[in-house]
Amino acid sequence: MIICEQLTKRFVVGLRQRKVTALEGLDLEVRAGEIFSFLGPNGSGKTTTMKILMGLIYPTSGRARLFDRPLGDVDVKRQIGFLPESPYFYDYLTAQEFLTFYGQLFGQRGDALKRRIDELLVLVGLVESRSLRLRRFSKGMLQRVGLAQVLINDPMLVMLDEPMSGLDPIGRKEIRDLILHLKERGKTIFFSSHILSDVEMICDRVAIIVKGRLKEVGRVDELLGRYGVKSVEMVVDGVNESTAARLRGMAAKAVVNGAQTLLVFEQETMVNDALAVLQAGGGRLVSLVRQKSSLEDLFIKEVAGDRAPAPGRR
Repeated sequence: MIICEQLTKRFVVGLRQRKVTALEGLDLEVRAGEIFSFLGPNGSGKTTTMKILMGLIYPTSGRARLFDRPLGDVDVKRQIGFLPESPYFYDYLTAQEFLTFYGQLFGQRGDALKRRIDELLVLVGLVESRSLRLRRFSKGMLQRVGLAQVLINDPMLVMLDEPMSGLDPIGRKEIRDLILHLKERGKTIFFSSHILSDVEMICDRVAIIVKGRLKEVGRVDELLGRYGVKSVEMVVDGVNESTAARLRGMAAKAVVNGAQTLLVFEQETMVNDALAVLQAGGGRLVSLVRQKSSLEDLFIKEVAGDRAPAPGRR
């Protein structure tokens, strides 16, 4: 669906014509029918990549293709829906008028367009607000009407730049559910986000980009599987002071809460020894939970590693 080959973009900024590299040799592939998330800190090149794919800016070198066709192909653009991070809407329009305007841009007219707008307003939960001017919409409502605009042409590829930014938990859940609904309908979704917990919940594959360079790409479970268990949390009850002291000495962290004690072990191999001490001391195991590495752990590791100074540098 999307192929980027050695995609590079350099900007010239300032009076001294300083060159700034936004993308450096990006190789990326997004498959049809998957939810793919593009992750990276601010200024990492996510929006630049999307703008290149949309034909809003041109790469310095390298190439990209959509539907295995050149980016400038007009027929390709008819199959794409795009929502930028900070879209501008004509706020004097109502939701109905707004969607009518965009539908007409795609050549839609008459009853067919009206039916399409009705379907989309139901899909994004804005039926009762169809006659309300956009200037009276909340952030979440604007995001939803923006998604309706993205889908007006029934695109096969949906590209969203930070679609969950600024939304409350309910709004984020609504957007997640909508993205999953689009996948069920056979759409391909390519989106960027800073909300890593949401990404981990719904994505098939992710890519992490830092300073314009691709750091990781793959299925979430495969990427996190490399790091295994981060720690093991054990809650025990009914232990005497001697046993409690031995367990605290074995754990990386211990928190006493009334009769119970929470023990955190950084090495899974320590758990069996701790269980033996607990059994010998007559205590009771309340719970044992393996804490696996999260996407956030992986993301922070990649970003922090890239920011670390080289030996001998400050």
